[in-house]
Amino acid sequence: MRTAIFDLAMQPGFFVRGLVIGFAIAAPVGPIGVMCVQRTLNRGVVFGFVSGLGAATADACYGLIAAFSLTAALSFMADQRVWFSLLGGIYLCYLGIRAFRTVPAASDNNSRASGRRQAYLSIFFLTLTNPMTIFSFAAIFAGFGLGNTRGDYFSAASLVGGVFLGSTAWWFILSGFSGLFRQKFTSVHLRWVNRVSGTVIVGFGVYILSRTWTF
Repeated sequence: MRTAIFDLAMQPGFFVRGLVIGFAIAAPVGPIGVMCVQRTLNRGVVFGFVSGLGAATADACYGLIAAFSLTAALSFMADQRVWFSLLGGIYLCYLGIRAFRTVPAASDNNSRASGRRQAYLSIFFLTLTNPMTIFSFAAIFAGFGLGNTRGDYFSAASLVGGVFLGSTAWWFILSGFSGLFRQKFTSVHLRWVNRVSGTVIVGFGVYILSRTWTF
């Protein structure tokens, strides 16, 4: 009984640490952040936030693997990092080209549900194929001593839940803040936003591809 109470008391600690980890991993500016801002300005706050949720879900998946000490899964992903990097870099270039060619006025209102689903899945896949996400979680969890929750399902669940909500909080803030400026952008401004964003995203993709064999 005392052990169960102690485990429950420890849950908030794991949850808070998960929040910090999720927020810290999501916050650095990168291609996903650029896409979230670009999609928010073009399609609205909900569209941008749903895109960010894809990244938060992928972060939670990696947090789940690290929290439950699934070393075999982590080792497999690390061994296949070249392929992950290759796929991620190519897909990033594809998304960048699409962003560059996006016409602001063509916001297909009749397919919002499918559009948001595609936005979510595209970012989810992109985050999963980023080898640096794998190494970031492995390093941070090891540094915090959080890889010892095997068998302690309550603590592990609290940790993973914190990672997801911490990452989600960042995407909520970013999309919400970007949405404040949406009404100030004309179609001409948005066209330039798309071109600049697309170029930056393609640049990230090319950079990842150039480092594919060095990961």
